[in-house]
Amino acid sequence: MEKERLSDLVATRIRQDIQEGKYKAGEKIPAEPELMKIYTVGRSSIREAVKSLAITGTLEVKQGDGTYIRQVGQDVAMDQRLRNADFDEINAVRILLEEEIIRLAAEHRTADDLKVIANHLADRKQAIMDENREACTNADIAFHSAIADASGNAVLAGLYQSFTQTIRTFFAKREIQGIGHFAMSHHLHENLYNAILGKRKKQALDIIRYILNNNY
Repeated sequence: MEKERLSDLVATRIRQDIQEGKYKAGEKIPAEPELMKIYTVGRSSIREAVKSLAITGTLEVKQGDGTYIRQVGQDVAMDQRLRNADFDEINAVRILLEEEIIRLAAEHRTADDLKVIANHLADRKQAIMDENREACTNADIAFHSAIADASGNAVLAGLYQSFTQTIRTFFAKREIQGIGHFAMSHHLHENLYNAILGKRKKQALDIIRYILNNNY
């Protein structure tokens, strides 16, 4: 397994094992130490893989109990779930996704990743200066999507890409007008980029939490 994609590959193997019946729906998956032996990877890779599968709905983590395979009947299409969700539910999912993405991006970003993120950040600033709301929205989503790609986890990046349309549609329904909230939060996005650049994980997480908690 390639080092930078261990958790992604582990998530794929766990999903395949579920499909092949190695792990049964409704049953608890093995504990971390056993999973580490089965997939010959470290604890952090197992935790990232499990978190990815929990986000996508394949696994269900029950605090203080363990991690379970979701029942087939519980597997509702993600887009349908998102369409039926209210703002608090949407924001909770977005926070969960972006915190994990930011954490991984601060660890795994490459020089090429940073160039792409910086370009979208510059586009965001230009759109603000042009007072072009649609361009602001596009640049903002592209900025966060580039960070998702920089996480090195294709499962999370792919899930975030599918989630962006829900974010766009949901906030359009809220009828946010003008570019005010983009302008007010731009320094935060610059700080987020600089934290990822410097691999300052805690600072990056604090910034993304502030951005999301204030609906920026």
